[in-house]
Amino acid sequence: MTKIISVNQKIRSFKKKISVPGDKSLSIRWVLFASLANGMSKAKNLLMSEDVLAAIEAIKKLGVRVFVNKKECKIYGNGIDGYKLKNNITINAQNSGTLGRLILGLLVNSSKPINLVGDKSLSKRDFSRVSYPLSKFGAKFKLRNKKFLPLKLYGSSNLKPIKYNENKGSAQCKSSIIFAAMRTNGTTIIKAKKSRNHTELLCKYLKLPVKVKSNKNFDEIRIEKVKKINTLDYDIPSDISSSAFFIVLTALSTNSELIIKNVNINPSRIGIITILKKMGVKIYFKNKKIYKGEERADIKILSAKKIKAIKCPSSLNSGAIDEFLVIFLVAAKAKGISYFTNLGELNQKESPRLKWAEKILINLGVKTVTTNNSIKIFGNPNLNLNSKKKIIIKNYLKDHRVFMTSLIAALTFGGKWIIHDKDSINTSFPNFLKIIDDLKK
Repeated sequence: MTKIISVNQKIRSFKKKISVPGDKSLSIRWVLFASLANGMSKAKNLLMSEDVLAAIEAIKKLGVRVFVNKKECKIYGNGIDGYKLKNNITINAQNSGTLGRLILGLLVNSSKPINLVGDKSLSKRDFSRVSYPLSKFGAKFKLRNKKFLPLKLYGSSNLKPIKYNENKGSAQCKSSIIFAAMRTNGTTIIKAKKSRNHTELLCKYLKLPVKVKSNKNFDEIRIEKVKKINTLDYDIPSDISSSAFFIVLTALSTNSELIIKNVNINPSRIGIITILKKMGVKIYFKNKKIYKGEERADIKILSAKKIKAIKCPSSLNSGAIDEFLVIFLVAAKAKGISYFTNLGELNQKESPRLKWAEKILINLGVKTVTTNNSIKIFGNPNLNLNSKKKIIIKNYLKDHRVFMTSLIAALTFGGKWIIHDKDSINTSFPNFLKIIDDLKK
């Protein structure tokens, strides 16, 4: 089966309702929490992507029973200290930074050495940002070049609580420290720059000894040792990051309207909504509700008649960090110059995304000025590619968001696109192309 997709024409107007798969962040966190619970937890709408399947395989290696079918996933947790550790086991996080970083927090008290490996992309990402705070608890690490996978973890049975400033706005680092603190006697205190808070909300719902004091720019999180975790049955909402591609597709298409059903609209995740509204895109929440601490709603999007440039407040960055590639496509069609700053974290993702943003925009004929942590985009409201203009996207470390952003650009701006490695979407959104095809009908 070919791994290359060709797109030769723009999408026609559409008026549809769709559902996208379950939230990846919540799916992985549910797997990890359920593995620690006393008894059986069930989840519906669990994202069955490579990243989540890697999380399931990881807990199975730790002696946890899992049963999966099309309707639900059942995990039989053995309790907070119930992992069955074999000597020198290897856990493969594949492409998932969330899994790789969070599970290290759960294993800091391991009585036996554990190896953590990942794919080519994950092996280029910085794991010292979690090994450093986790080593303060008492665990020891050996990393390739002191920074990268593969790594070896030597846990400690005598963990000490820590005080730590998490100043990167990384939910993965923060969550890893929370998991380690749950295994530690005493009180661990994290001063954390604002980032997505799914771990804290799950802790609150499960009534764990995790207290959050929220300030304007950071949260103070205090964690005590956890003795028991109750089972967690969860109906996982649709993923806002996956929805983002269809939000932008609708905004940039002509005379189109879309409703995306039952999407996670956690305030720490909807930076894209705030940004696009500021740029003039009409987006509405319908049927809002709170489910086990998380907000969810149907999202309605209308085609944008006029798009305004934006000087994006960096305070919105953490809530949109995974969506900036498609946000930049909207800026490409804005009237005026858009400016985005403090985005160095984009280059810590599956690929150097800020560099890829620049490449895609240059291919579109859009002028940019890019630094290591900022991008200035000179928008063109009349942006429309010649149907014969050939654009090839490849060698992007199979970053699923580069693939999907390129496809949205092809469908909205035209041209003749050849996009390699379409199997990259299997890490987060396996049925992405099927939904695209449904919108074309």
